Amino acid sequence: MPIRARRYRPPPTISGSARPPAPPTAPNSRNSPCAKPGSTGSAKLPAGLDIGTLGSVEIAGTFLPDRSGTHTFGITGPGDLRLTVAGHTVFDGVNLPEGGDIFTSVMQVHEQRREVELTAGEPVDVSLTYWIPSEMAEFARGTFAWVTFALGHRGPVLDPDASLDEAVALAAKSEVAVVVVGTTAEVESEGFDRTSLALPGRQDELVARVAAANRNTVVVVNAGSPVELPWRDDVAAVLLTWFPGQAGGDALADVLFGREEPGGRLPTTWPAKLEDAPVTNVTPEDGVLEYDEGVYIGYGAWARADRQPAYWFGQGQGYTTWEYEELDAYPDDEGGARVRVRVRNTGTRKGREVVQIYLVPTERGDRPRRWLAGFASVEARPGETVEADVVIAARSAEVWQDGWQHIAGEYVVEASHSYAEPRLSTRVVLQKIR
Repeated sequence: MPIRARRYRPPPTISGSARPPAPPTAPNSRNSPCAKPGSTGSAKLPAGLDIGTLGSVEIAGTFLPDRSGTHTFGITGPGDLRLTVAGHTVFDGVNLPEGGDIFTSVMQVHEQRREVELTAGEPVDVSLTYWIPSEMAEFARGTFAWVTFALGHRGPVLDPDASLDEAVALAAKSEVAVVVVGTTAEVESEGFDRTSLALPGRQDELVARVAAANRNTVVVVNAGSPVELPWRDDVAAVLLTWFPGQAGGDALADVLFGREEPGGRLPTTWPAKLEDAPVTNVTPEDGVLEYDEGVYIGYGAWARADRQPAYWFGQGQGYTTWEYEELDAYPDDEGGARVRVRVRNTGTRKGREVVQIYLVPTERGDRPRRWLAGFASVEARPGETVEADVVIAARSAEVWQDGWQHIAGEYVVEASHSYAEPRLSTRVVLQKIR
């Protein structure tokens, strides 16, 4: 659809808008077809347009339905919006989250959805007009500004039970089933704390039923932080993509078909259930949040509590296997050390390994059992041997005691595939520096 920018209408203020209040809002989902961007980023404005004086932007075009039934149009954007479909205005009002703050809406995207009955083969005109709020225009006179709104569409869908039955039937007659699940803007955002680690809706049921129908089920998890995966032992593979962006589909296809290797490693520890996590109290009381866990956070808290998560920090598999052959550690004069690890690709294809180096103090004090001190990634062909060089900074052996204090002495150095998978170990004496 073409995009037209207009200057004839000055940007209205939200509080003084003459437009009627917005109707009750519908759920928002970043994974929904109703979340495709229409225009975003002031850096991409057409030549000659100034965000500080821009009044409105319109997306307009013709939509040709390929199926008859109920079609859903979704729109986002902080401020005044007008959506017209087939000559009828289906939304005309202010779109803001509860509280009405413009800048809160950047972190808590608010979506309006409207359903329209359309007939297959009969084209209809669709237009979305977005009036830039005055707050955005004022902000644009500083050093940062943006224009952000979206128009999305979803065709007629089956009811949930029928959709699940259809997915299971398709999986049963397929060689491989690929199921994509993930979080939504309602449950995961930078703008608010999460209340659960469960996947929203009936996604767990979907995976469980598909896996029961096809043992070759691959689950792609599209989430930005840990989620519960109660079916993880019942599927052939779990692939975590995080939020890959607009090229995610191509990247996913490359990984699934073996053209590329999933060479990442987990930067967090994933619990099987939220209640298993050793630290969950993150809500202040009377304006105070006590950090009772001290330095025992992340994998250190799990180890201290002697609990087993679903996946440890640093865990992850590729398409080959590795043997750790040799580990050497040399202290330097600055309180750190240089570590060299020799690994060999024992698989049948080229691959990438992330060699993780952990420090284990022989005299712990109030310190975790072990912690990540450095890492390096290496690549090798089948049968090839390569070396990973890792620098352990002096900072890795420091603690906070009225300032950073370096703890010299003997440490065990471990070369690991993940926090829970040490492969080789040696000892090193770190020199005292202060």
